[in-house]
Amino acid sequence: MNHLIAPSLLSANFLNLESELEMLNNSEADWIHLDIMDGVFVPNISFGFPLIELLNKVTNKPLDAHFMIVEPGKFIEETVKAGVSMMNVHYEACTHLHRVIQGIKNAGMKAAVTLNPHTPVMLLEDIIEELDMVLLMSVNPGFGGQEFIEHTVQKVSALKNLIERKQLNTLIEVDGGVNLSTGKQLLDAGADVLVAGSFVFSADDPIETIHLLKSL
Repeated sequence: MNHLIAPSLLSANFLNLESELEMLNNSEADWIHLDIMDGVFVPNISFGFPLIELLNKVTNKPLDAHFMIVEPGKFIEETVKAGVSMMNVHYEACTHLHRVIQGIKNAGMKAAVTLNPHTPVMLLEDIIEELDMVLLMSVNPGFGGQEFIEHTVQKVSALKNLIERKQLNTLIEVDGGVNLSTGKQLLDAGADVLVAGSFVFSADDPIETIHLLKSL
């Protein structure tokens, strides 16, 4: 399949959010990536369900929600009601990961698991069959604009090998420090979805920047 681009709304201008969403609607972006943070699991706070519900009303793109929070399983029903298509939960935040994944899928959403930079992909050996996607963090979660962690390229390759060995169609998404150079490395290693925040929203021409990422 052709790779997907999911601009991260965390880097958008929230004082001009309607215009930013109109730009994304008119771009080649495939999804809109939402970083939801609680100030506990990560040292930052972003936005919640009232804003997500409004976003869903004004965008024609699927919403890819990345929950950087403790106990994300408590918010499955609110997430699906807000219009989210893909719910990402952290491996590190879920004591009973299988139960959370089943809850997400039973609610009608796609289920994804996110791994922090220090978390090895082999820990997904017994859950990968249940997942629609795995998100690999290529920066430490919580803030945009961080430097890309080079080891992520090797993690993508290892995850791709696991997926192919088990003959699955699980997507690989990567978030953090994505630009034209790192994006090409990640795609060559086996990534399917690139999340880009500041690289897109700080560009002089965000629509062209998304096009360039899409053309890698």
